[in-house]
Order: sequence, then C-alpha cells, then structure tokens
Amino acid sequence: MAAERNTLIPAVIGKYQQQILQAWLDLQRGDSAANRLDPATVTEQSRRFLDELRAGCQSGRFDNIKAPEWAGIREILDEVSRVRASLGSTASETATFVFSLKEPLFNRLRSEIGKDADALAREVWAVTLLLDKLGLYTTELAQKSRDDVIARQQEEMLELSTPVVELWEGVLALPLIGTLDSARTQVVMENLLQRLVGSGAEIAIIDITGVPTVDTLVAQHLLKTISAARLMGADCIISGIRPQIAQTIVHLGVELDVVSKANLADAFALALKRIGKTVVDRAAPRAKAE
Repeated sequence: MAAERNTLIPAVIGKYQQQILQAWLDLQRGDSAANRLDPATVTEQSRRFLDELRAGCQSGRFDNIKAPEWAGIREILDEVSRVRASLGSTASETATFVFSLKEPLFNRLRSEIGKDADALAREVWAVTLLLDKLGLYTTELAQKSRDDVIARQQEEMLELSTPVVELWEGVLALPLIGTLDSARTQVVMENLLQRLVGSGAEIAIIDITGVPTVDTLVAQHLLKTISAARLMGADCIISGIRPQIAQTIVHLGVELDVVSKANLADAFALALKRIGKTVVDRAAPRAKAE
C-alpha cells in the first residue's frame, strides 16, 4: 500500500489561492507560447489546475499521479496539451504551464512556514517531486497531441494531393503528383473508387506526369489502383509516361497491362472515343464561311 504524506500544500493553496494564481499568470504571460492563447482560457485552466492540485494533495498521495485522486488534474493537462498543440506549441513550451507554478508556490510556502528550515525543505521537496511528475506527464501528452496534429495534417495533405476530377460524363481523371507509397496509394484507391461509385464513370484516366520516378514499387501501386478500378467496372488509361519512365518500366520487366498515352489530352480523346463521343472543331467551318 502506498504511503500517504501529510503536507501544508492544500492549506497554503486554499489560503493564498488568488495571490498564487495571479503570480502564476504573470509568469505565464512572459511565455511566448501562452501569449498565443486566449487570456481568459489561460486564467480558467490555471484556476482549475490549482483547485485540482489542492484536492489531489489533500489525499496525501504523491507517489502516483495516475491514481484516481489525480484524475481531475490529468484531464486538465490533457486539455492544455491539446489546445496548445493545435496552436503550434512545442512539448517543452506546454510543460512550462506546470513548471512555472513552482516559484509562486515556493514563495507562499516560505512565507507560511517561516524559519523552520526542515519543514520548509520537506514541503518544497514534496512540491518539486509532484510538479516534476506532472510536468513530465504534460510533456508526454503534448508530444502525443502534436503527433496527432501532424498525422491529421498529413491525411489532409494526402486528400488534397489526390483529387479525382470529372472531365466528362463517364470520364474521371486522377492526376498524381509526387512519389507514390503504400499510404498514399491507399488514399488514391479510396478516392477513386468512391468517385467511381458516385459518378458511375466507365473510364478513369490516371495521369502520372507529376510522378518523378517509377520503380518496381510504384508500378505495383499503379497496378493495384488499376485492378481496383476494374473491379468497379471501369477501364483505366495511363497518361504522362515520359520516355525515361517508359525505359525504366521496360528494364524492370513490369507489365502494366493497360493502355497508355503520352499526355492527358490524348488520353482524354481516347476516353471520349470509347464512350462514343467525338470532338468537333467548329473553327474551321466558320473560317470557310468568312
């Protein structure tokens, strides 16, 4: 069973809460990360943190901040980490929220205890251990929140970098730019298949003009996308194969088993022909009439 510790911290926070809060807020205003936040939000989070810190310390359980007594303070730190990560704060900047409380709390403990050096040392050591644990916990939360933000941004960028465009009724185009990897191929397939279902298109043009290189792995990703589209009842045309890429594919011995065109315009013309549409140049008749 974990040992409990008697401490003056709850009484000191209760007696000087407003003074501690104000001194703490003053220190936080000197932090560039906190300045990106709404002052009212910082004040409210700080006030709630002091309330939960006082309640947690009353239990005397300083050994384990994962205990139920500290659930409220963990919830606040999770909120602080998420909000600050969304604004671009680093993990160390976010942890400053906790560490900056040391000075105001130490000052009040010193004024309350007075000249009893042993008692002051015990209380300061207890606060130091507790706030260090909470600060490290905040660092972990902040790093996880930043990782979540980065992962979400990467997903959004993948969505933006793989648009599916309807060129004509029954004809879709998927322009690819950049390197194809497994994660991006999955997004490409999902976007293409969803548009095929929604539009009922018969032909999908996959344009790889913006793909810098095609190796065996990239070719396999293209084959997966083409196979998935075919299962949905759509034929595929690849456009934008440059001479260097064509030579690479031949040297690799990869059989794409799909019609290819040099550019998107030629692929679009072929797609229109397949669905029974023709492009008529009306400029020539008008020129003759003049």
